[in-house]
Amino acid sequence: MTAGPVLKGAADRVLAAPAAPRRKGHPGAYLRWLLLFAGGLIMVAPLVWMLSASFKFSYELYDLNLIPVEPTLRNYEKVLGDPRFLRWFGNSFLIATIVTMSNLFFDSLVGYTLCKFRFPGRTLIFIAILSTLMIPTEMLVIPWYVMSQKFGWLDSYWGIMFPGMMTAFGTFLMKQFFESVPDDFLEAARIDGLNEFQIWWSVAMPLVRPALAALAIFVFLGNWTAFLWPLIVTNSVEMYTIPVGLKTFAVEQNVDWEMVMTGAAIATLPTLVIFLIFQRFIIRGVVMAGLKG
Repeated sequence: MTAGPVLKGAADRVLAAPAAPRRKGHPGAYLRWLLLFAGGLIMVAPLVWMLSASFKFSYELYDLNLIPVEPTLRNYEKVLGDPRFLRWFGNSFLIATIVTMSNLFFDSLVGYTLCKFRFPGRTLIFIAILSTLMIPTEMLVIPWYVMSQKFGWLDSYWGIMFPGMMTAFGTFLMKQFFESVPDDFLEAARIDGLNEFQIWWSVAMPLVRPALAALAIFVFLGNWTAFLWPLIVTNSVEMYTIPVGLKTFAVEQNVDWEMVMTGAAIATLPTLVIFLIFQRFIIRGVVMAGLKG
């Protein structure tokens, strides 16, 4: 028997076979997607309204329509043309950047030390650092202010920055990620003649880049949007950050909401850029954290 009829018969049987039934979606899956979609809309709605309001005139601001009837760039021209706003933007960017770099350095260094070195009191020190997370920020404002006044840090960049130059959360995060760094790598580096600082910088740090990216975003956003402490420690308009400066658009009975929304829309741009740059590292960090758990 030749192969032709055999192959033809097999093909006929395959074509004649009934098609596999399509899997129907489970009702629970549709419900989960519906809830996620609704939650996403709720989270995005304030941002969309803010962007819409930034293109409106004041008389149209309280209308429910998201698309402005008479869109205008006048609000952006006024905000960007105000030299105070540019100064506030620069202050916020400078402070957030310096504090973020400080956290990446000190938090990772302390986290590495607590993770990879064995010394008396190590656990006690770690517990003491974590215990500070239970203290509300509002309770620390008065000691911070007294310290700033005593050392002459009021109305200065250092006065705004010093409370956040190192954080307990960052130390905890970095310590947990340094747990995943194999000790064999560190021992091999010691055999090659590297000192402990070189081992931390050249061997351990590249292996925890997802955690560094996540920490950088958390710290940058926290300092970029900080309001309470910069409001208390600054006196001159020139030292305001963006959140504090935007309150100047509210004068007693009159609040220029279109200006506030425009300033907030511009202030959102750096946070979006930071997230777009580091998002793949954040996703890798979340995946690695899940695998570790």
